[in-house]
Amino acid sequence: MGNRIVKWLVLFCTILLLSACGTDSQEKVLKKVNGKWADANGYELNATMEIKSGGDPKKYDVTVWHTKPDFYRVEVVESGKDVSQMIVRNADGVFVVTPTLNKMYKFQSDWPKKNSQAYLIGALAEDLAQDKNLVMKEEDKAYIFEAATRNSYKNSMPHQVITVDKKTMLPTSVVIMNDVKEEQIRITFKNIKLGVQHAAKEYAVEQFTESDETKGEQATPSEKDNKDNKDNKDGKESTNNSDGNEEKQAVSAEAENKFQTHYPVVNIENTKMVDEKVIRESGTDRVILTFDGDKPFTVMQQPVTKEAAMLPVSSPGDPVDLGFTIGAITDTSISWEKDGVEFFVASSKLTREEMVQVATSMTIGSMK
Repeated sequence: MGNRIVKWLVLFCTILLLSACGTDSQEKVLKKVNGKWADANGYELNATMEIKSGGDPKKYDVTVWHTKPDFYRVEVVESGKDVSQMIVRNADGVFVVTPTLNKMYKFQSDWPKKNSQAYLIGALAEDLAQDKNLVMKEEDKAYIFEAATRNSYKNSMPHQVITVDKKTMLPTSVVIMNDVKEEQIRITFKNIKLGVQHAAKEYAVEQFTESDETKGEQATPSEKDNKDNKDNKDGKESTNNSDGNEEKQAVSAEAENKFQTHYPVVNIENTKMVDEKVIRESGTDRVILTFDGDKPFTVMQQPVTKEAAMLPVSSPGDPVDLGFTIGAITDTSISWEKDGVEFFVASSKLTREEMVQVATSMTIGSMK
């Protein structure tokens, strides 16, 4: 009888010990993750981002620089297209730069503390640290975390799965899912270098206002490639007569002023479209969609225009990463540019998260 009791006590203690080790294991892993990701003085990383929501999947190449405490430089380039966008935070503020349109917007914002993105590994570390319902699974070569998202699409895409390599203790991928856990965005980290710091001048936006000839080594890799391609094209086309060039420019301008109307496909309860207007100004069509109901809002869209020179323009609110582009959001509006179209949504009733849902749901087609 005594031996049996001893055996049961040993078994019970073993179970308790194993349980305690399991709990400590998750805590230890999180401590290592936070210590490595969040405490690094700086880093560089390259990643690919695939967005599967809102129509045909699109892929983007992402390059991130971060130097503590608050310097960031994120470049997003759509794969296979000469379309790039950059968000820079330096001592002067936060800037969103679109080189192909010669546009630069300046924000007085605390980004990325709000509206961060999953390719910022410091933000991922905070997601893991702050989720009280975090779940960790252990595989042979990786730790798999299931966590809640905390950024601009946390309502429409509330779940994320973060995979961490056991050997390096660095993230290898992030999968962001909707409320029924369907994959919407996948970020795959190709290379992460911790401890890399860049000088303040490398975060200066003045370099983007300079001509191609004077940018020199400060140009981003994608800008240098684009410049080389442009130079080659210019050399080949320099033999064309001026009348031909003028005709091409006229055709191009006419094409820019025509676009297909986009409609939001998000379902906002007791709210529906009640009016659609097309206003023509200076040869350009502007479409205005009016929605009425419990949460009325207005959507305006028109062909985007390219500026003659890249000069910083002050923008209210905060930059917001919509996945496919970086826009500007306030408590009553959101604006962004996509596929040659400029969008603006205004509402005194929609929350910021609801405006993001409207923006990410805009699709070419017709209202049913």
